[in-house]
Amino acid sequence: MAKEDQINQKILRELTRDGRISNLALAEKVGLSPSACLRRVQDLESRGVITGYRAQLAPAQIGRGFVVYVTVGLSEHTKEAQLNFERAMDRADEVTECHNVAGAFEYLLRVECADLAAYKAFHTDTLGTVPHVRSITSYMVMGSPKDLRA
Repeated sequence: MAKEDQINQKILRELTRDGRISNLALAEKVGLSPSACLRRVQDLESRGVITGYRAQLAPAQIGRGFVVYVTVGLSEHTKEAQLNFERAMDRADEVTECHNVAGAFEYLLRVECADLAAYKAFHTDTLGTVPHVRSITSYMVMGSPKDLRA
């Protein structure tokens, strides 16, 4: 994919900060006319640079304020073992992110739940019952001074 010019970079930065910004306000912030700004945003959408817009939720307000990053090692490194693990994580509502990574373990998960007791239940009843899970290491989030996920 081609590198975006400076104006498109400004548009993307502003939309990342506020996906609900009006076209008029966006155009003003990036120094374009509203019609030129709208054409650029539509072009970014049609080329798949902008893939969608979503609501950013406050996890604590919806009972998911306890956040844990979890590393998972598998005992088998077959495609079938990986697919089975990924399907199990897809079914687990607590798992908000599942990444297959290179390194000392196979997966990095972001898990959101109500509290420590809810995480313990997930750890024991869900993650601990998935075939081929060899190791589980949990990292409880104490604070997030920077979080740019939308």
